[in-house]
Amino acid sequence: QVQLVASGGGLVQAGGSLRLSCAASGRTFAINAMGWYRQAPGKQREFVATIERGGSTNYADSVKGRFTISRDNAKNTVYLQMNSLKPEDTAIYYCNARLYAGLGGDDYWGQGTQVTVSS
Repeated sequence: QVQLVASGGGLVQAGGSLRLSCAASGRTFAINAMGWYRQAPGKQREFVATIERGGSTNYADSVKGRFTISRDNAKNTVYLQMNSLKPEDTAIYYCNARLYAGLGGDDYWGQGTQVTVSS
């Protein structure tokens, strides 16, 4: 099992910045990718960004150039630096951890943290 605890959400004006953090515990040795997804009211959960243990990153087109994902493997923590925030970034942000395929490939989710961007 893997437990994820996210923090760092809040209310910010358009153009502002926030930094999300997500700390993993449990079978952290089995985690390959960690990332962030978000869900806006009335919409499906969507991919935001991921980072593999080796450092490879992937971003949704809507956040490229504005968001940066990083990871501290020693602390089992993933971060999402969000700059130039827009009202359409408003959503609940969920941390995700995916195990190596050879160790089950399971997905784990954090509790979600609210990000609200006012115009």
